[in-house]
Formats: sequence, C-alpha cells, structure tokens
Amino acid sequence: MPTTSYREALRAAHREALLRDERVFVMGEDVGRYGGSYAVTQGLLDEFGPERIRDTPLSELAFVGAPFASFIRFNAERGEYGPGDIEAQIAERVTAARHFAPHISERQRPNGRVLLLRGEPLQDKGFVTLYSDVTEQRYIENLTEYQNIQLEERVRRRTAQLENANANLSRANIENTRIAAALRRSEERLRLINDTIPILIAYVDKNEAYQYANKGYADWFGVPEQRITGGDVRAVIGEHVYGLVREHVKKALSGQQVSYEYQTERYGQTAFARSTLVPEISPEGETLGFFVFSHEITEQKQMQAALIQAQKMEAIGQLTGGLAHDFNNLLTVIIGNLAALQDHRPDDAEINEFVEPALQSARRGVQLIKRLLTFSRQQPLEPQAVDIGLLIANLGKLVRRSLPESIAVSTELPSPMHALVDPGQFESALLNFALNARDAMPDGGRLHIAARPVELGSDAAAFDVPPGNYAMIEVVDNGSGMDAATLARVYEPFFTTKRFGLGSGLGLSMAYGFVKQSGGGIVMQSQPGQGTTVLMVLPLTRPEPEIETPLDDTPQRLDGELVLLVEDDANVRRVVRQQLTGLGYPVIEAENGSQALEMIEHIPDIAIVLSDVIMPGGISGRQLADEVMRRHPQMRLLLMSGYTDENDVGDSGLHLLAKPFDRQELARALLKTKRDLP
Repeated sequence: MPTTSYREALRAAHREALLRDERVFVMGEDVGRYGGSYAVTQGLLDEFGPERIRDTPLSELAFVGAPFASFIRFNAERGEYGPGDIEAQIAERVTAARHFAPHISERQRPNGRVLLLRGEPLQDKGFVTLYSDVTEQRYIENLTEYQNIQLEERVRRRTAQLENANANLSRANIENTRIAAALRRSEERLRLINDTIPILIAYVDKNEAYQYANKGYADWFGVPEQRITGGDVRAVIGEHVYGLVREHVKKALSGQQVSYEYQTERYGQTAFARSTLVPEISPEGETLGFFVFSHEITEQKQMQAALIQAQKMEAIGQLTGGLAHDFNNLLTVIIGNLAALQDHRPDDAEINEFVEPALQSARRGVQLIKRLLTFSRQQPLEPQAVDIGLLIANLGKLVRRSLPESIAVSTELPSPMHALVDPGQFESALLNFALNARDAMPDGGRLHIAARPVELGSDAAAFDVPPGNYAMIEVVDNGSGMDAATLARVYEPFFTTKRFGLGSGLGLSMAYGFVKQSGGGIVMQSQPGQGTTVLMVLPLTRPEPEIETPLDDTPQRLDGELVLLVEDDANVRRVVRQQLTGLGYPVIEAENGSQALEMIEHIPDIAIVLSDVIMPGGISGRQLADEVMRRHPQMRLLLMSGYTDENDVGDSGLHLLAKPFDRQELARALLKTKRDLP
C-alpha cells in the first residue's frame, strides 16, 4: 500500500489539478501484490472517485492494477503520439517511465488540442503526471506572439520607411544644399558676366521704376547700384536724358521694341550710347515692364567723325591734286613769260619794276600749292635738314591769315638752326597747335611762337629724350587752359574737348607721334584760365650742303640734239619750247602720246623726249616713257608735271621735273639725263 508521503503527494497533486482544472494520472509500484508492474493504484480511485474517471475515455482502463502499457497503447492507437510504429512508441514510453525524471513537455493531440504534461517522481518509485489542456492559453500566447511579430514587423517596416525617408530627406537636403550652392555660383557668375560685359543692362517695371541694373549701367549714370534698384527712371538718368528718351519709354511700355541713340555728358565730355528697349509681356498680354540693353558708341561716333574728316581730306586732296596740275601749268606760263621778258630786257629798270614783284608772287604761288599738297597728304614726305626759323617764319604768314584779327600773333626766330624733320609734318603740327590756341581764345588773345637751340642734360628726362643738343620750339597762348584731367589725355587718339563734329581728336596725337618718330619730345603745360604752353624739342643737325651743277651763263649746246616736246597745253608748250631754244636745243612738238610715238618712229634724229606726265588721249607720260625705253633704249627721257602721284614714276629711274621751272632748272635736268646714260 502507498505510504503517507504517497497520499500527501497525491492530495497535493489533486488540489493543484482542481485549481488548474487539470487531469491527474498517478502510477505507483506495489512490489508485494503486483510483482513490480505499474498499475493504477487504489489511492487514485480513493482520492478522485470513480465518477471522475468514468467521465473520461479512460473509464474502461481505470481500475486498480491496470497496466501502464495499456494506457500508452490506448493513446498510441488513437494517434496521440503521431504516426509511427505503435509497439515502438509503447516500448519507448514504458522504458522512459522505468527511469522517470521530472519533466515538463507539451504535445498536440490529433484533434488539435494542446496538452501540457508535467511529471514528478514519487518517493516510492511511482510518479505523478498532470495533464493540462493549454490550447486556449497557447492560442492566446501564439496570437500574442503573432501580433507581437506583426507589430514588430510593422515597427520594423515603419522604422525602415522612416530610416529610408530620413535617408532620402538627408540626400534631398544635401542635394538642395548642392543645388543652392550651384545656384549661388551661377548667380555670382551671371552677375559677374553682367557686370563685366560692355553692355549696360537694366529692367524697368510698368511704373518706370528700376528693378535691376548691372554695374556698367550704374557706372554710366554715376549712380551706386543699390540706389538704382527701386529708383525712378527720371531721377536716375536725369531730366536731360529723360527728355530725349521719354517717347521711347512710352512705346516700350505699350509693348513695342524700340532702338535709339542718345548723347549725354560724362566727366565733362560728350558721350553717345545706343539703347534697345525689349518689353516683357505676360501670357495675358499685359506689359509688365521692359529690359534695357545699351552700349556706348562714343568711339564709333569718333571714328565716324574721323572717317568723315579723312574723306574730306581725301576729297580736298583729289581736288587739290587736280588744281595743282592746272595751277602749276598756269604758273609755268606766267613764270616762263615773265622770266623771258626779264631775260630780253635785263637793263630795263621800268620793266623790271613790274616783272620782279610778279615773279615773286608767282613763286609764292608755287610754295602755296606745295603746302596745300602737303596738308592734303598728296605730297610725298621725307625727313630732311630744315631751317626751323625760316620754316616758322613762312608758316607764321599762313597762321596770321588763319586766325581772327582779335588774336595777336608774334614770333621769335633764332639764327639759322636746322633739325632733321619732315617739313610738311612739322608745319602741320605747328598749325595744329595754333588752331587749338585759337579755339581756346574765342574772345581774342595772344599767340607766341619761338624757337631756340638748347642743350638738355638732366632735364632731358622731362621730354623722354637722351641728353644732347636740340631745337626747342615754344607755342604759348593765354587762352582758357586745361585742367589736370584733360591735360593727362590730350595725346589720346580721338580725345577732344570740342563740340562733336568740330574736331576729330587726332591732331595732337599725330603731332605727338611725329615728334617721337623724329627723335624728339614734347611737354604740354596748362592750367585753367592761365593759357597753355607747348614745348617741343627736335634733335639738331647740320644743314645739307647744296650741290649745284655749274652752268655757264652761255647756254650749253649739245651738238644740235633734237628734243621732242610732248605737252597737251599749248601755252605751256610754247613757254617750254622758248626755254629749250634759248638753251640751244632744236625742238619739235607733239600734243599727246600717240602723236609722239608716231614721230619717234619716223624721225630717227630725236635724242631727247621731254614729256608731261598727265595727258589726254589714252597714253600718259609714264606709258610713253616705257614704250620709248622698250623701242629706243638709247633715247634720253625727262618727265615734267604740275602734280604727280609718286606711283606715276615709282622706282623706274625716270627723271621728273616739277612745274613750274625756269630755264636754268630745265638745263640742269637735261644735263642730268645725259650724265646718267650708261
């Protein structure tokens, strides 16, 4: 029989089972009665009562002494242990019961219910097993676990989403920062471009208020950029300019694109600009404002003025060239006839009293024509040893005639002093200084021109020349003078303080270039209201010795050499024929080149051809000379012209005698052609 400890354990298990609503299976070992086999003990029945067991599927097995294996078989046959060999399942569990150890396990019955098994060994080698149906508990636990897993999964997914969103947001922030930096750099570059391009850019809204202006636009009107934005157009550009562009602004605000030019005063100078107004129109057709695109055209205007001036000079040059030819032909006739009259009546004082002044006037006319050709750039210019005093004296007469009587002109001339310069450019520079002085003295004043030799030492640096001996030319006026800003720019090409159209701004720059090319220097001194002084230094040189071919008073005869005189002007031809015959040359005449060629072919005695350069008839003097040299290379040639371009003779080696000329000059030229024969 079980001991007291067995019963106590049984009651404890029974109480726990009642509290937990569990079923109790108790096995014991009665060595004396049952021979060590396991069976249901009487204590089980006594404690639980037969009615509780009868209510279960074990009712048929629930008797004292029932074998433990019968219970296992019952369960195995019902599939309680899952698929497999029933006998093996029984043997496995009977063996485990013989070595019973405390355990807790679960198993799922075929009907899906979950049982919790808790086994405890008894002191007398039995054991107690409690079976608890924990299906609902496990369902709740599994449901809770599932819900926790779902919740965790949702939290994980949500966390992943948040992390992804945060990562995207972080990338977006980085990208936004990069884009903002790129936009800032782009704006800075655009601003730099807008501020450095030579275009004036602005935007004006429909209320005629500036909303934007680049640096060039602000600098053009002399207003800080920050003051332009929001400022009124009239206030920014001034009343004068606004009056010029008002109508164009109205057209732009009405939706029309307009372009125009205007002028304004900047830093005391007249400046020109060309503007284009481009309206901004909304999709609804409303004009919101307009863009301003302007560029300065002052230099273009100056170049146009210079071009016009150059065209005028070219026209004057062409006119002067034609006049020079005809005028020199007239002077040739006048001088030739007067000289012939003087030669025929050398001792007639009454006649010479009239002839000599006429000859001097005619010769001054020759010099006047040369000056005209020089100033119109039609006379070839070459540096030579020039008597500065004599040149200034001659130019002084021209200056006095060019200036109004309200300006007193005085000169201070040195003893003979020579400088190696181009006389035409030197005269042009002096005349330019004189005309500038005239413009600075509209109400009259004094102009003084002086020259003297100087030796420059340390003060040569002021003229940017090496120390040495120079001719200093000084031009002084008591006109309005110049301020420091103007004085600093006087040699800049196209810079002028004169009203537009009255000066090209090239005179002083050309004078400066001429002086520097001649090895000299120039300094200009001036103050407002105190006149201007121009100091010009040119290197001194020795005068060139005049080498003249000695001629006998008696005209030289060259053994009756026949001269063919080719000249279209009958009066000139008559004068030159008289000079030739006076020198002892027999003469035949031709009116044009074609007639001359025919005579050359039929008259073999012709030794010299004296021809005008410019002639009608299709054959010029140069063409005639080329044909003569080709057909008769031994024949001597001498060309004469009242005016000729240097290209008409070139480097052909032909001799050229400038009209007008006297008999002695003609004789020298003819002798020179003889000496140059091979």
